[in-house]
This record gives sequence, structure tokens and C-alpha cells, in this order.
Amino acid sequence: MINGFEYPYFLLLLLIIPLLIVFQFFYDKKQYPNIHCSQLSPFDGYSRSWKVRFRLLPNYLRFLVLTLLIIAIARPQSYLSKDEMNVEGVDIVVALDISGSMLAEDFKPNRLEAAKEVAKDFMQGRLTDNIGLVVFSGEAFTQCPPTTDHRMLLELTSKVESGIIEDGTAIGDGLATAINRMKDTKTKSKTIILLTDGVNNMG
Repeated sequence: MINGFEYPYFLLLLLIIPLLIVFQFFYDKKQYPNIHCSQLSPFDGYSRSWKVRFRLLPNYLRFLVLTLLIIAIARPQSYLSKDEMNVEGVDIVVALDISGSMLAEDFKPNRLEAAKEVAKDFMQGRLTDNIGLVVFSGEAFTQCPPTTDHRMLLELTSKVESGIIEDGTAIGDGLATAINRMKDTKTKSKTIILLTDGVNNMG
């Protein structure tokens, strides 16, 4: 079910299709004029071949292809309704360590960026789940509450940086914040995913 288009302004190109069809019609009429005969008896028993009958069909199929191409360029979008998305969903909070040690470059480009890519790959594969993001170092805060708007979630995950809060590795604070984000939800299945490189040394 199509609920909208990512680039709806491309659909304006569909307005030229009827004009092209009219132009093609008169062009074909000029190219293949009707022949009028006063006596048709010499042609009795003859019928037009399939090639003749459908000689104009390819011209008009082009317009169908062009119409479908324009719709494809406009990028049809399909979204499940909120009720449909919550039927089998799970509440998940990703707790991501953004301490200074996550800038180590033993993973490319560094540990934090590698962890963010792992998190985003996971998020993209969980379309029916409510997923949130908690970041922590010396303290913790919610970067994104659990949501089914995964496009927004991915954008906020990409914007995560180290150094925005006090340094350290307060794993306990990160887990506590993640638990608080899910405690009032009605979903039976709840999961916390911890992404860290260190040992707890603070809260």
C-alpha cells in the first residue's frame, strides 16, 4: 500500500503525458492516413495482418513506460500503520558508550563509528520494533526515546559524538537510563543492547 512519495514534485511531470499522447495521435494520423476507395469489392476476403493492426502499439507503450518511470523517480513510500507495527514489536534500547576510549582507532575509522554502524545495521533490520538510543560516558542521557520512526532514529544515531558529556565509563548509569526508558511501556518483550569497550569505572 502506497502512503506517499519521497519526491512528490516529480509527479508534476505526469501532466505532460496527455499532451504527448495527443501529439503522437496526430503524428500517427499524418504518417498513416486512411485510404478511401469508392469500390471495396476488390479487397473482399482480405483482412489486415496483426502487424498492421498493432503497428502503433509500441508508440503508446512508451508513454506507459514513461509514466511508470516518473512514478519510480518520485519514490513511492509504504508505511505500516501504528497498530500494524506494534502487533509483534519488541521494545529495544541500545546503550552506546561514547567515552574517550571509544575514539581508539583499532577499528576503522574508530571504535565509536564502528559501534554506530553496528547499531544502525541492527536498527534497519527491526522494522516492527520500538527502538531507542541511550548514550553514556561519565553520565548518561537519552539520545532518542523508543520509537518506530527508524529514519529519525538513524539520523540521531549518526549524530552521536564523543565528548558531549563528562568522560568516563558509567555503564550502570547507561543501563539504568535504558531501563527507565522502557519501564512504562506495555510491550511484554523488552531488551537492552549494550555497546561498550570498557569496564565500569563510574556510576
